[in-house]
Amino acid sequence: MVVKIELNERQERILAIVKHQGPITGENIAELLEVTRAALRPDLAVLTMSGYLEAKPRVGYTYKADGFNTKIKKILNQYKVKDIMSLPVVVREKCSIYDAIVTLFLEDIGSIFVVEEENCLTGLASRKDLLKATMGQVDIHKVPVSVIMTRMPNVITADIEDTVVEAVKKLVEHEVDSLPVVRKTLGCTGKEGLQVVGRITKTNITRLFLDLALK
Repeated sequence: MVVKIELNERQERILAIVKHQGPITGENIAELLEVTRAALRPDLAVLTMSGYLEAKPRVGYTYKADGFNTKIKKILNQYKVKDIMSLPVVVREKCSIYDAIVTLFLEDIGSIFVVEEENCLTGLASRKDLLKATMGQVDIHKVPVSVIMTRMPNVITADIEDTVVEAVKKLVEHEVDSLPVVRKTLGCTGKEGLQVVGRITKTNITRLFLDLALK
């Protein structure tokens, strides 16, 4: 699979021609550019495989305004959250606010996930939540993090089998920097819960794009 992000000058000219005059045959494009049809074949192949152009027999080339975006979406849909997620950082509900703050900064993360005794997700504490707690009247050494956290079901999560596109959509729509990655599980009591198995962040997404660009 070829994804061409940076186009050369001839390819840009081909796109402009097809955009304004398409559908148009390869022979006609070659005439306008004053080159041979054979000379254009590599460029047309790149533009077609990258999703910029669509080639139809006996019709010619047409411009696809959303072609590149569609191609990117197809690529990203090949990756699931479990393929790019990071290890989760969790604390127990009884963990003090102070210890949660220390953990958050030692791990250099933006939020910390809170779990109960059976390791099921019960909430999330962000840097903002913890900062507010330090500015209030609570004793951060004694008060548990569960008092100030955002509780389930108000925590936005990503399923381990979600595609990267689905995770990105959640990050953008809810304006958050990270999501706990979960999978359904049954605890010792037989009650269904969400086990935290990872975290997905904007950094994970950025690294994926970088890896794809370097391939």
